[in-house]
Amino acid sequence: MVSLMSDDKLHDSILGRSVVYPDRYDPTLLFPIERALNRDSLKRPDHWFGADIWNAYELSWLNLRGVPRVALGRFTVPADSPRLIESKSFKLYLNSFNEERYASAEEVASIMRRDLSQAAGADIQVELDTGLSTQVLQCAPFEVESIDAIDVEVDRYTPDASLLRCAPAAERVSETLVSDLLKSNCPVTGQPDWGSVQIRYTGPRIDRASLLKYIVSFRRHTEFHEHCVERMYCDIWENIKPESLFVMARYTRRGGLDINPWRSSEFTNVEALRTPRQ
Repeated sequence: MVSLMSDDKLHDSILGRSVVYPDRYDPTLLFPIERALNRDSLKRPDHWFGADIWNAYELSWLNLRGVPRVALGRFTVPADSPRLIESKSFKLYLNSFNEERYASAEEVASIMRRDLSQAAGADIQVELDTGLSTQVLQCAPFEVESIDAIDVEVDRYTPDASLLRCAPAAERVSETLVSDLLKSNCPVTGQPDWGSVQIRYTGPRIDRASLLKYIVSFRRHTEFHEHCVERMYCDIWENIKPESLFVMARYTRRGGLDINPWRSSEFTNVEALRTPRQ
């Protein structure tokens, strides 16, 4: 049974402390966080699509004869799930499989799907790839145009939606803009979270300098990865008023996990790729 803990119990949990890695399977290690705790402070649109895509690179268990098996994992948590899963607890949970014996990868995936879905309150997609000798992962930067070379002066390092503005002419455009300068901080450990962000929209042209300053304004901000992406989405939606919007961040991995949250005004198929920093 996965226990549900509220955000105000974070610092009373094991998450902010040194812990002994589990040597037995333990689903109670999962630490769900209510999404509403953050969303209540945002000016959300009526509806959006999205998911939090986790990639796991340190995933192993034993077969029935005690021989280790390894895999790459991909876990997709829908944005409409009532809860997200905190990353350190996710890492500890995955490591709890290391010394356990299972008949197949399918059995492991079924257990993970059950536990993660119970924690998040929605069906979680679990994909385990054991064919590592034939696996070729695409590694490429985010597509289209980077705004990182724009010459701006920055003096705000906490999120400030008032920085966002339309370009003077504000003609209607469809474009995709990218920055590798996203940084925020983990609310549990205080460690930096590094990422790249892609913003695709149709609507009045965004002033690119203002967008870059807004992205950099997250630099000292303390919030979960998923919450940062939702905050960006809501701030751009409210201040630029685009006809359509897609925001995705690909965060560098920590503890063998990377997370890639995306939110969109339209349903989108997201490719399984990695940026060079992942």
